[in-house]
Amino acid sequence: MRHSPDSLLNTADIEIWPARLLRARGNRDARALSMATRVLRRKRDGQYLAAELDAGLLPLIPRLMREPGIDAALDALDATPAHARAGIDAFAELPLERLASRLAALDLDQDDYEARTGLALVAEPDRLAFAGDDRYRRPLWLRADAARAWRSLQSAALRDGVALDAISGYRSHDYQLGIFERKLARGQTVADVLRVNAAPGYSEHHSGCALDIGVADEPPAEETFERTDAFAWLRANAAAYGYAMSYPRDNPHGIVYEPWHWMFRSPAASA
Repeated sequence: MRHSPDSLLNTADIEIWPARLLRARGNRDARALSMATRVLRRKRDGQYLAAELDAGLLPLIPRLMREPGIDAALDALDATPAHARAGIDAFAELPLERLASRLAALDLDQDDYEARTGLALVAEPDRLAFAGDDRYRRPLWLRADAARAWRSLQSAALRDGVALDAISGYRSHDYQLGIFERKLARGQTVADVLRVNAAPGYSEHHSGCALDIGVADEPPAEETFERTDAFAWLRANAAAYGYAMSYPRDNPHGIVYEPWHWMFRSPAASA
């Protein structure tokens, strides 16, 4: 069997994952994943749609060819050799599709939201690199240059006795909408969620360059992170690897202080 590359191919509706990084959800999945090179996965709900085998594509749902976005996903599979020739750092931005419907689902007006927050639309890249596992043993996806810089930063911190872990990296627009839906179901208001999470389409996490960073003995995404040795190390050293904290106190975007959220901004500065 061909070796599955450590990259994620991204389309508007479907992600194409290395099969070895996915967990089986039943006996049928387990058999398919054991033979597959890559798996097509619906972004909206994580449903496995098809497995790429040496013998061809194995549908994992009925009426696969009627699945929204399947043509773009199959085109991405066919373009894999061209991606490889372009180099690991090459990527294109996906179109900003269905943005209006996502904001309408939250009763948000795009123009008003942008004027109030000063946040810009963030497109998803069409390729992401595997950057190791996050704190929860989930695959961490970042843009290739951001992944390289994160690994260098993490290794440098460890040499100084600071063990950093990643809490969250790339998130799709669909995933960001799901965060809102889950919090609303727990009784929060849209205004409550917007103090902590950018609206779908506006999160830096969509770019594949943003990381939520933590340490094992601290709860994730809490302001108390600023009192750790890890935060002090990041303040002193992260810029050398191209990372900067995005949301300091009293930031103009109306987002709470996030000492854990760091964005890769400067490829020239990465080690």
